[in-house]
Amino acid sequence: MSVDDTPDLSLLRRVLVTKLRHHGDVLLAAPVLGALGRHLPGAEIDALVYHDTREMLSGHPALSQLHTTPRKSSLAEDWRLIRALRERKYELLVHLTTNPRGAMLARLLRPAMAVGLDHKRTFYRNSFTHLYSNVQGNRRHTVENNLDALRRIGFAIDEDDKRLELIPGESAEHAAAAHLRRLGLEAGKFILIHPTSRWLFKCWPVAKVAALVEQLRERKHAILFTSGPDQPEMAMLSRIQARLASPIPSLAGELTLKELAALIARARLFIGVDSAPMHIAAAVATPVVVLFGPSGEIDWGPWRVASRVIASSHTCRPCGQDGCGGGKRSECLETLPVDRVLAAALEMLEAER
Repeated sequence: MSVDDTPDLSLLRRVLVTKLRHHGDVLLAAPVLGALGRHLPGAEIDALVYHDTREMLSGHPALSQLHTTPRKSSLAEDWRLIRALRERKYELLVHLTTNPRGAMLARLLRPAMAVGLDHKRTFYRNSFTHLYSNVQGNRRHTVENNLDALRRIGFAIDEDDKRLELIPGESAEHAAAAHLRRLGLEAGKFILIHPTSRWLFKCWPVAKVAALVEQLRERKHAILFTSGPDQPEMAMLSRIQARLASPIPSLAGELTLKELAALIARARLFIGVDSAPMHIAAAVATPVVVLFGPSGEIDWGPWRVASRVIASSHTCRPCGQDGCGGGKRSECLETLPVDRVLAAALEMLEAER
């Protein structure tokens, strides 16, 4: 079904954007929603994501409806979703991954246009009216690659279209303010450190995180720890706290993603690794110091925010591997020195001041 003609975009009245991936990936798809909203002011823009990633897009100003699906869904759940989507009568489907569900949706929903990421599978390719390509190999940011789906069908993307947005919402804002009051921290006067990731091979060693914290504390900087609620992340944060002369205020495992966003927005500086919270910091315009190991900072770095990226000169990176040799530990990350991270943080703090 592949065609090369450029459609009449002015006729579009209802669009579905699908991003069935992880939290950070979903957030980096937000500019696609914004671009569609600006170029199609009379259209309704919907999105489909996994249920656990919904907070990355909920409340987005361009969004009409947010549909969700479990990562592992039953036939009954799939059928209910298809019926709900069919009722919307989409004229354009924008599928931003090679997840096979997107190909099935293109066939079952039958929009006039369906654009998908190019893939070698014949069934997949033949499900879409338009295919777009990505620049691979740590040469172009993921936001730009996502926007290529719109460029492929004739949208002229400008700088405003590239804006990353995340709306914490009133409830999360109130919760964040209450947390800071309880901990005795003041908005704009603390550093938020999120040292963990669900993928521990992306994490800096516990001893080095603790050493960085002590040096920042010696310079009278207030610090707040956060982490995800998963047991390995909580355990890592406990090991960091155990190495400190005295505990650091922590909200580890206590926050929704929206509450985390509201807290990051109140921080003077965010320090972390390549993970969804780093992308959240970029979306809420909080300066970032981020450590990169096996993943690529050009593809996945902080988007359009004041930042310092700390990465090694290992010739093998970015390898994209689950640690060196698949061993869950990344030499390129573990060898990054504390002094280098500290210098970047102090530089960012001085620039912010």
